[in-house]
Amino acid sequence: MGSRFTMLSVVGAAAAAVLVLPSRAAADQVSQVGAPSTAATLSQQASEPEHSCASDDPALFWRCAQEKATAFDPPRTADGRPDFSGYWRHGTEAKEDLEAPWDNRARVGASRERERDAGPGKSMIVDPPDGKLPLQPWAEVQKRENEARYIDQNTQCFLSGVPRFMYEAGAYQIVQAPGYITILSEEAHAFRVIATDGRPRIARTVRLWLGNPRGRWEGNTLVVETTNQNGRAFLDRRGTFYTDAATVTERFTMLDQHTIAYEATVDDPLVYTRPFTIGFMLTRLTTKGFEIWEDSCFEGNKDAEMLYSIGFKKYPGITSEDVPALKSRTPASP
Repeated sequence: MGSRFTMLSVVGAAAAAVLVLPSRAAADQVSQVGAPSTAATLSQQASEPEHSCASDDPALFWRCAQEKATAFDPPRTADGRPDFSGYWRHGTEAKEDLEAPWDNRARVGASRERERDAGPGKSMIVDPPDGKLPLQPWAEVQKRENEARYIDQNTQCFLSGVPRFMYEAGAYQIVQAPGYITILSEEAHAFRVIATDGRPRIARTVRLWLGNPRGRWEGNTLVVETTNQNGRAFLDRRGTFYTDAATVTERFTMLDQHTIAYEATVDDPLVYTRPFTIGFMLTRLTTKGFEIWEDSCFEGNKDAEMLYSIGFKKYPGITSEDVPALKSRTPASP
């Protein structure tokens, strides 16, 4: 697993070594998704079905998915809704860097030989088309400061926020019931309960790590709009951020029995010049007997203690009330 931060050159070798450790305290626990392949596993991988719109390029996948979104009639639940139930995984380590994620699609049915060759992939940002974060000038400065000064929230056992929840863990389980969809994650104590029954939102003053999601159906697409996040979560390990004013709109569309097209649009006009959208493929885990394994984490783990000892701090988060003062530090663009 990659490091939480790119370290400054003044950090000694011992400190740098800590940063390449897994963020979780249970570093010796290996996820089933990333476990060494046995002959049986390789046989299973070889027999996995082809996935609609499969592409190493997120932009190409996203465009293909938009074209095919209405072509598949998905399986249905008892109440007639598309049935997303089952185990799923993503194929790219977007949590490292949204603009230059670690290309790990080998985990989606490819051989271990290909996984060893995997490296930096193409941007997960599919809109704007240039794949770049549309940061305001003050936010570009803040992002660099975040990476240089603060500890990623997951190192401290905090939750990932949305949309990072959907690309932080190795595997997910989706469970559906009338009026609700629950997404469980291998990330420590992380799960989302998404109401789809039209109930009102909680008060805006209540701010949560995973926000307040509300789901609705647009044809065969599940649309989830999340507000009320606390502004303390990085969207990747390079310090990409938003404030508590952000709204994240996710879309889940099944392209075939084993493929979900996932996209998330982040709208925070305090930080970005325009909304931006990330997109990637979720593929069904078909290994017989598969189950979620929690990637455990506990407060006071050694990773966080070492980072504190070399000068890193806990990220305080940025609220909408903080933005005017932070903007005033950065000269306006000519």
